[in-house]
This record gives sequence, C-alpha cells and structure tokens, in this order.
Amino acid sequence: MQFIYKICSALEWAEAAERGNFAGSAVDHADGFIHLSTAYQVRETAARHFAGRTGLVLVAFAAADLEYLKWEPSRGGILFPHVYGTIPATAARWVKPLPFQDNVHAFPPEIAG
Repeated sequence: MQFIYKICSALEWAEAAERGNFAGSAVDHADGFIHLSTAYQVRETAARHFAGRTGLVLVAFAAADLEYLKWEPSRGGILFPHVYGTIPATAARWVKPLPFQDNVHAFPPEIAG
C-alpha cells in the first residue's frame, strides 16, 4: 500500500475534521488542486514550502483511498500526487504533529529518512 502525505497547519486539519472534508490550503486553492507528497518527497516539500513554520501536522493517506488523484510532473519532472477535489477527513490513516526543531521539521518514524 502506498501512502502519500499532506502538510498543513493543525488548525486547517482541525477545521477539516470538523467539516468532514479537507478542501486544501491557500496554495492549493490558488493552484486548483491539493498538493500532496510521497514519503520520498515530503521532507523536501517541508524544507521548501514550510521552512520555519510551527503548528503543522502531517496527514497520511493511502493513495488507493483518494478519489480524483492524479500524478503530475513538478520539481524536475518528478511525478507528484495531486487531488482535484476534496478529501474526506475520514480518509486520513493518521495525523501526527510536525514540530520544527533545530532548523528542520522532525518527521515521525513512519517517514524513513
């Protein structure tokens, strides 16, 4: 089973859980899809787009569970997972804090690296 990940603020995820679906962050709305990353990509995503940010969570999804999932080229032509639509909050396999410590985000052990 392949897992893919979303980094967002804890508040965004709490609101999504209350609403029942995640419609994306501001950058997702601007781009017209929800940006996700594989385990291989997520550390670089955090460093490039969330550097220094606190109050974040890492949300894990099984790729097979996501409707409207497309794999599209992004950084250097590498395929990234994008969702065109909303994601049911119940599709999250787990949600874990993503603390910023010693100038990097501290990923949970499930994300090898």
